[in-house]
Amino acid sequence: MKIKVRPEDFVVEEKASLPLSEGSPYRVYLLTKKGYNTVDLLIRLSKTFGIPFQRFSYGGKKDRYALTSQYITIDDPSVRETQGDNFSLKYIGDMPRPMGPDLIQGNEFKISIRDLAEEEVERGIREIEIVREYGYPNYFDDQRFGSFSKEQGFIAEKILKRHYNGAVKIYLTAIHPEDRKEEKDRKRFFFENWGNWDECLKKAKTSFEKRAFSFLMKKGGKPFLRIIQSIPKDELSLFFSAFQSYIWNKVAERMVIIYGDELLSYRGNYWDYIFYRRCHSFQYLTELLIPTASHKTEMPDELTAEIYNNILKEMDLRPSMFNLKKIRSAFFSSTQRPLVVTPWLKDYAVRDDKLYQGKKLLYLNFELPRGSYGTMFIKRIFAHEYRKNP
Repeated sequence: MKIKVRPEDFVVEEKASLPLSEGSPYRVYLLTKKGYNTVDLLIRLSKTFGIPFQRFSYGGKKDRYALTSQYITIDDPSVRETQGDNFSLKYIGDMPRPMGPDLIQGNEFKISIRDLAEEEVERGIREIEIVREYGYPNYFDDQRFGSFSKEQGFIAEKILKRHYNGAVKIYLTAIHPEDRKEEKDRKRFFFENWGNWDECLKKAKTSFEKRAFSFLMKKGGKPFLRIIQSIPKDELSLFFSAFQSYIWNKVAERMVIIYGDELLSYRGNYWDYIFYRRCHSFQYLTELLIPTASHKTEMPDELTAEIYNNILKEMDLRPSMFNLKKIRSAFFSSTQRPLVVTPWLKDYAVRDDKLYQGKKLLYLNFELPRGSYGTMFIKRIFAHEYRKNP
């Protein structure tokens, strides 16, 4: 099975409720792109137009490896429609407020799944019909965990436990698939020479690396905490969100194991995702909203509270630890998320795959509420029988 072979194989169209009002200060645009993530393209546009990045607002970050459209606002009346290599900016109207995630209603997906054998297609279609009736767990998907290091863990977890050395080490040494070779080599050197700040400084290239290792060479005080405090707010928020999402997934997974019938699993980039084929107490599950972790998180009932507290205990965490008194630039904000999501399937079709001879292509057109992952729907319909580790 292959997805995102071409950007046109994975189309995402944002659906939003926009309070348009002619003459309002925020200009609304439809941004269509491929080959860029949302933030990188907006940074480029801010430089092109000579406008501070802070004047750009968006509701959600869209994938680099897809053809996506989304709404943005720019707090500047001078910007006109434009297009460039692999993007276009179309003026829609004016709004009295900037674009934000609360205006997003959902996303429409048009996905081509390639390189499928006949039996895979048949099984996928059978599972689609079951998902129409029972939905699937609304997990956060792999792309949420790009800052996670398989070898070292979550930056946010280290910060919560006041392992500031470990948090900074992950930040400066964790290698990610999108890193260039030079960057991977440099990070590997930092990891192998951690503690030898003089040698690390000689290899440092970015301004942050140079500042961090220069600061560590001076010693004294609490250098690792000071370095964490200097990480940009947006990055820290992403690290916190990734760890919150992980804990949310663990709560959801245990609910699936308790209520699910005919359990299935799919191997993601970091861990297995566990699904049910069918479940009992379905109405209860579909009405359940699970909040993300914070020092004020309150679970909706005794069972979810017990599961949540057990997970924190297993991680050697307490709710009070999420109140970071020494870091104020970013914080753990709790939001509620439906445990189960049911896609609105508009259409699906089986075709011959013109890129992979003798194989089939499964085309899916469906909508999901905001925050839900189209890739998780694919994982669900192609999941296999769950075998618990002995």
